Amino acid sequence: MVNCCGLLNTNKEPVPLKSVEVELEVRDHVATVVSTLNYENKEDKPLEAVFVFPLPGDAAVCHFSAKIGQTHIVAEVKEKQEAREEYDDALSSGQQAFLLEESEQSPDIFSLSVGSLPPGESASIRLEYVIELAVQADEGLRFCLPAVLNPRYQPQGSGGSEAGNVQVTSVPASLVPYSLSFSARVSSPRPVSKVESNCPLDPLQHLNTEQTRATVKLAAGHKFDRDVELLIYYKDAHQPTAVVEAGQASSKPGTLMGDPVVMLSLYPEFPQAVTSSVASCGEFVFLLDRSGSMCGGEIKSARDTLLLLLKSIPLGCYFNIYSFGSSYEHIFPKSVEYNQKTMEEALKKVDTMEADLGGTEILKPLKHIYSKPCIPNQPRQLFVFTDGEVGNTEEVINLVKQNSGSHRCFSFGIGEGASSALINGLAKEGGGHAQFITGTDRMQPKVMQSLRFALQPAVVDISVTWDLPKGVSVTALSPPITALFQGQRSLVYAQLTGQSSEASEGCVTVKYSLAGHPSQNQLHFSLRPAEDTG
Repeated sequence: MVNCCGLLNTNKEPVPLKSVEVELEVRDHVATVVSTLNYENKEDKPLEAVFVFPLPGDAAVCHFSAKIGQTHIVAEVKEKQEAREEYDDALSSGQQAFLLEESEQSPDIFSLSVGSLPPGESASIRLEYVIELAVQADEGLRFCLPAVLNPRYQPQGSGGSEAGNVQVTSVPASLVPYSLSFSARVSSPRPVSKVESNCPLDPLQHLNTEQTRATVKLAAGHKFDRDVELLIYYKDAHQPTAVVEAGQASSKPGTLMGDPVVMLSLYPEFPQAVTSSVASCGEFVFLLDRSGSMCGGEIKSARDTLLLLLKSIPLGCYFNIYSFGSSYEHIFPKSVEYNQKTMEEALKKVDTMEADLGGTEILKPLKHIYSKPCIPNQPRQLFVFTDGEVGNTEEVINLVKQNSGSHRCFSFGIGEGASSALINGLAKEGGGHAQFITGTDRMQPKVMQSLRFALQPAVVDISVTWDLPKGVSVTALSPPITALFQGQRSLVYAQLTGQSSEASEGCVTVKYSLAGHPSQNQLHFSLRPAEDTG
């Protein structure tokens, strides 16, 4: 497997990257990220170069442009094969060309072919993407800018070519002497109470008296030798909100870009009478990654997370623990009842587990777990602990999706550089919840939140209905809600078409069934677009 480091020529040798500039714009729960990469060719001949870099698996790329000298190129979105053919044609005729494409093995890695870079010439690449920010157990919204993309393990026979391996490996950015400048602007209907980071920040600056707009910067001198994690906290974070954004003035009304879009942040509150009457039960299956990449702090963090969960399961539940690498092991032949004796036996075995099982073959233990019959009246909850260093992400997620009717999947990304595509994908398709554990400081609330969600009965029959003034219609832009948890945010996006001369308020209702009891939550919101704070 080839180790890649940032920008590479066709011989997989590094090309000097001079600087990275990142501008982050956060509107309530959604972030727009603009990254500018500056680099130069110090060779005496033209280079065809590739830059391999990480993007969150659920990010949507909305702009890509490149500048070499006075030449400015803006990308068009095309079907993959057609784009590759046009790129090859341009190169063979001596033209400069750029090709940005997603890795076929994992959607959180993008490979950027920058084509022919003349000797001594500098190039600037600008990439813009949009992403939802995940809510943490302490109500903070998490943004992560990865500085390292962990080398991905490609299981034998999973179809990865050598080119595929180039696209799915990288090493710490500290090995490349480039600088990072990072700034963020935050706006929300609620006041911005604080912004925290694992890296030194300049003081937060509020831009208005209501404190609903603020800016913050990374302190000077950051070497980008670790992920930059930003946690944004709003006052009254649990209050449902709606943000309406006006359509673009340059686009026609009635088109996707021309009409207003609304984003609703919903926080379902379940009836106390229902939640208190439901008995705590379940079959808890824990799957721990013990591959070589988990050595050091990662395996200790995963062990600590698992040990905390083991001590917190209610009596009367069932459980089993699997661990995997190139092969897999289990503590019990089948799930056993959770009691003092079985807990102590499991704690002793977990405490001695090390990252000594080789590669990252997660499919085999998953298939084995799914082949076991479910225990009547004990809903199966699968907890996965991994750094996500697999090359067959899509295959793993599809297997969880195929079995989503028989269980829920709760995933824990362990350590910096954990694959967001795998961790978020497992939870999304498995109807569970994803957490990222990058240190010990916030581990306990995250673990207990996932356990609380797992003990909650599955919510079914979820529907969203709109009540809008005459003359206004709505088109859903987001997929249907498939999982709801008590007090956990759900985002709904929709396009508003038409106008009303009478009313300026709409209402959305989320209906669902919890443990056989029908329930609903409502949100009234203004149809007027928020003022542009840009």
